[in-house]
Amino acid sequence: MKRNRWRKSRRPRRDPSLLERINPDVAGIDLGSSQHFVAVPTDRDGDPVQSFGTFTGDLHRLADWLTACGIRSVAMEATGVYWIPLFEILEVKGFEVLLVNARHVKNVPGRKSDVLDSEWLRDLHSVGLLRGSFRPADAIVALRGYMRHRDTLVDSMSAVIQRMQKALLQMNVQLPQVITDITGKTGLAIVRDIVAGRTDPEQLAQHRDARCHASEREFVAALTGNYRPEHVFVLKQNLELFEIHQSKLADCDAAVEAHLKQLADQLAPPATELPPARRKRSKAAGNEPAFDVRAYLHRLTGVDLSQIDGIGPYTALRLVSEIGTDMTRWPNQDHFASWMTVAPNNKITGGRLISSTTPRSANRAAEILRMVAMNVGKTQSALGAFYRRLAARVGKAKAITATAHKLAMLVYRMLKGEIDYADPGPDAYLAQQRKRAVRGLQRRAQALGFTLVRTDTGELLPA
Repeated sequence: MKRNRWRKSRRPRRDPSLLERINPDVAGIDLGSSQHFVAVPTDRDGDPVQSFGTFTGDLHRLADWLTACGIRSVAMEATGVYWIPLFEILEVKGFEVLLVNARHVKNVPGRKSDVLDSEWLRDLHSVGLLRGSFRPADAIVALRGYMRHRDTLVDSMSAVIQRMQKALLQMNVQLPQVITDITGKTGLAIVRDIVAGRTDPEQLAQHRDARCHASEREFVAALTGNYRPEHVFVLKQNLELFEIHQSKLADCDAAVEAHLKQLADQLAPPATELPPARRKRSKAAGNEPAFDVRAYLHRLTGVDLSQIDGIGPYTALRLVSEIGTDMTRWPNQDHFASWMTVAPNNKITGGRLISSTTPRSANRAAEILRMVAMNVGKTQSALGAFYRRLAARVGKAKAITATAHKLAMLVYRMLKGEIDYADPGPDAYLAQQRKRAVRGLQRRAQALGFTLVRTDTGELLPA
């Protein structure tokens, strides 16, 4: 396919930049669904702005043209998923590719056309005003792709289960009132019998497990329903979809395990042994993978993130698939927490703080840590005590963000090899907070000319 040239007569004339171009060998790309506009410095080609198609051959010709123009670094906006094929091709070709946030380059009004966008990206990149978005190593990108697809399968399966529950309720089969999960051993056995045409409540109640709290009489009452053919048909269709999702989820888990094994085989064994699990479980909970996730993650990271309260092996796997294992991508833990959008975004003008609101973000790693923070508040741990103390003082929403911030710090320091986390317990945390409160009271008392005295012994507290 022949590339399209953007004629000089149709391209608006632009004034030279007033800023020093510290990156001369750069290009800007405006991405689209059917064509990409590429702008290189005006001294590299007679037509410095050209458009290319989105077929694979066109993308390779785009890369060859950039090579011929002496380009070393390229800036493009993160537009949908259109950037992924071009990003991967340019990265293989040896270019430095900056994937920039569209909100960071749209602050100047009056610049909205494909040609001007590509030139604007080129100019901003040439003067060093662009920052690339985080993208983990290629091996972690592949793991992230598997894990995100797995999350999609789980979400789709949840919707199918809800439709199964709806079909049962339409038949007035109150199965959810006598069992907690209709996709468990007892629930699936009953649903399969109903689909097969066996609707006698007495016979269906024979599937009751001895561990069920509901009695057999309650099972019979709950399974006495109006089994209309159309509702049974809907239940049958959704049961088949559920089994298909289960099969695809098992295939996805096999692919994830194979990829983790491949990554682990490329690394030397970690210096420390895998510590014992905090909780022993006979089988994977919910929709978690059935293989030993902790062992693979320990080989990849050298630490066990599941030692942190609220983070299980599967949660740790999801987290590593989003942030990778190389913490040197961030200068320190504060930069890491800021990237995860769990740190205050302080805005100061005239020496006065005008806003410290945590920015909104679609960061998946931050979403994982926020869910962990919600769960850790129910645990008897130092993190749980921290969450409960803040929730009582500033509310649950801010407490979740603050706990996610603390979790991000712990994850960063563990993956960087700075600490081995061990929970000190809620009593140790509360004792530490009491000491801090006493020191604060001492400072205030001294400032006011008073002395603090312990009421239980009558002794003066040390200054």
